[in-house]
Amino acid sequence: MLKQLSIKNYALIQQLEITPAKTLNIITGETGAGKSIVLGALGLLLGNRAETRVLFDENEKCVIEGVFNVEGYGLQALLEENDIDYDNQCCIRREITPAGKSRAFINDTPANLDLLKQIGVKLMDIHSQHDTQQLGSNEYQLGIVDAFAQHLPLLHTYQNHYKEYKKAEQAYKKLVAEAEGLSKELDYNKFLLDELLKAKLDNLNQQNLEQELEVLENVEDIKSKLAVSLQYLTDGEYGAVKNIKATLVQLNQIGNYAEKYQNMADRLQSVSIELADIVKEIEVEEEKLFTDEEKMGQLQEQLSLLYNLQKKHAKLSVAELVALRNELDRKVSLVLNLDGEIAAAKQTTAQALAQVKQSADLLSASRLAALPLIETEINNLLADLGMPNAKVVLQHQTTAYEPTGNDQIELLFSANKGKKPENLKNVASGGEFSRLMLCVKYILAGKTALPTIIFDEIDTGISGEVAIKVSKMMNRMAARHQLIVITHLPQMASNGEAHYYVYKDNSTDKTVSKIRQLSADEKIHEIAQMIGGAKPSQTAYESAKELLAIYQ
Repeated sequence: MLKQLSIKNYALIQQLEITPAKTLNIITGETGAGKSIVLGALGLLLGNRAETRVLFDENEKCVIEGVFNVEGYGLQALLEENDIDYDNQCCIRREITPAGKSRAFINDTPANLDLLKQIGVKLMDIHSQHDTQQLGSNEYQLGIVDAFAQHLPLLHTYQNHYKEYKKAEQAYKKLVAEAEGLSKELDYNKFLLDELLKAKLDNLNQQNLEQELEVLENVEDIKSKLAVSLQYLTDGEYGAVKNIKATLVQLNQIGNYAEKYQNMADRLQSVSIELADIVKEIEVEEEKLFTDEEKMGQLQEQLSLLYNLQKKHAKLSVAELVALRNELDRKVSLVLNLDGEIAAAKQTTAQALAQVKQSADLLSASRLAALPLIETEINNLLADLGMPNAKVVLQHQTTAYEPTGNDQIELLFSANKGKKPENLKNVASGGEFSRLMLCVKYILAGKTALPTIIFDEIDTGISGEVAIKVSKMMNRMAARHQLIVITHLPQMASNGEAHYYVYKDNSTDKTVSKIRQLSADEKIHEIAQMIGGAKPSQTAYESAKELLAIYQ
């Protein structure tokens, strides 16, 4: 329920605040005074898109804030899922800056428009002439049946099964399409895979292979230099080994004179030991080196194959070639085993479709059971509203499975006796449309927990006794819901618990829309003006009082 609405710097509104009554609220005023501007502001709270041109003062930001009592409307989980504190009183705020940036807040926590829409649809139903046009759409008519039948669990079950079916179907089609594409490439992929398998890439170290080949290709040079190095180290007269040993003898002889000399001797002893190891390694390496033409050829062939594969596939390493080989192996295996995989995917899709059919049948049965009840209720209400010969028929057809089921509902209407019901757009006038829409809203209001319903000129094309009946119908709806009704009819205006008057203030250099709640006497005067014009007669005042007395 809307407890308070505050609008600042929006369209013709500089500053506006209203505190609606819990039951029926009436808004009247001259044409163009700004009644529908209030609806536009409420639409922003419900997640509608915002534009900077709505700013009253282009240099200041627009702020629209609505405070709602949300106790008992199942919003706690939704808010907490989005990290928003829950309270029985919920504050929704929209801000539009002069630069065009729009921000939304729920309980002072930033929120996106999608969340605003999810919450708004649970708080408020705004009926406008656009909604009357929607009445002719199958989607809207199906929604009427579902709301009346109150089979939300059935609908949710079907929708979950439908999602599972579409997911399974998509996976099956993707697998078939992929298999078809891979089948065309099978021979080529097998050829590429065989090439990579022949390269024996697992545990292959390219750097070690390249180094081993480098040694074999330069074995004579390496062997020669190792021999020379050995000569330098072990030559009888000038070899490093002999000279170091001689030096070590001299240092050991003077080691007793000072510790530093002994340290030198010890260090040189370590060098002598290390040098002996190096000599031994050089001897071993020099002895085992020989020209191995066969091994060198094998390495050249192996590396040449590797280089060609890397160039062919634009890969820089053995690891990348291995990854490519594994992917090709997967593709080839998929094609070779696709019959089994496709059969399994097809079976999964068929099982999901069977679930869809079962839940769709239950949903359809519930809808079909509701159709005659809806027809009866609407036809009875139309008779009460001065259309005794009007007839509504809800025609049902079975369609392919869609997100909403496999039912198509078409509302057929006839306003006159003996006239076959036809499509709404062909047979209903503006007034008939309005009355029909009101009947629909009336029966749905009794089936939903929607706290606030707003009617914008639902009284189009009606007058007199019918207007009084429509007003009484509104009164009955207001016993269960908060209603806000924008009207031009005195019969409707006489009915509200709270009556707000919207008017233009031209006292400054810029026209401003304002709103104020009328007192009892002001309400009589306003209704009298609606009956008799700007200067109502005494008769108009008496008529206004009579209308007010009807709803006492």
